[in-house]
Amino acid sequence: MDVAPYLTAAAPLAGWTTHSVWLYRRLSTARRDPLTGLHIRDGFTTRAEHLIHHQAEHVTVLLVDLDDFKATNDTHGHAAGDAVLAATAERLHTWCGRSGTAARLGGDEFAVVTTHAPDRLDGLRSTLHRPVQYAGVTLPAAASVGVCHLAELPVPSLTVALAAADRDMYAHKPDGRTSRRR
Repeated sequence: MDVAPYLTAAAPLAGWTTHSVWLYRRLSTARRDPLTGLHIRDGFTTRAEHLIHHQAEHVTVLLVDLDDFKATNDTHGHAAGDAVLAATAERLHTWCGRSGTAARLGGDEFAVVTTHAPDRLDGLRSTLHRPVQYAGVTLPAAASVGVCHLAELPVPSLTVALAAADRDMYAHKPDGRTSRRR
């Protein structure tokens, strides 16, 4: 049996398969934050809208902003700040499990979309307030969490839910800030 025709056909197929795998990995990497491994805004939006489309009545959107994060960077350095960001990301990822997804939106701000939040929010808040160990130093960690249950919105929309969670988050900031910073 002559295998030459099969080998000739297999070479392009192998090349195409290799290229497809490489491209998929590049796209996946481009949708993730390199420090935390969490999704960035685009990847988060895609996953969140999918979850909202299929289970809107059970979806909760959270915004998480680290409290006094600048003080950690200024006092202990940016590597210590990175350790706090990475620990926060891991805590959010673990908390979400398979019923949601977490993202780093930028700086010290994170977002979560999940289907199991209402009964576990207090646990998340206490987890986010646990100190982080870094290079023999105990770093403070605290976060304000804003919550929006999509079932409470007239129209279930990620944009509206994020805005409502943002308002709720700033209402819970320890220094009483309710207006947007920036």
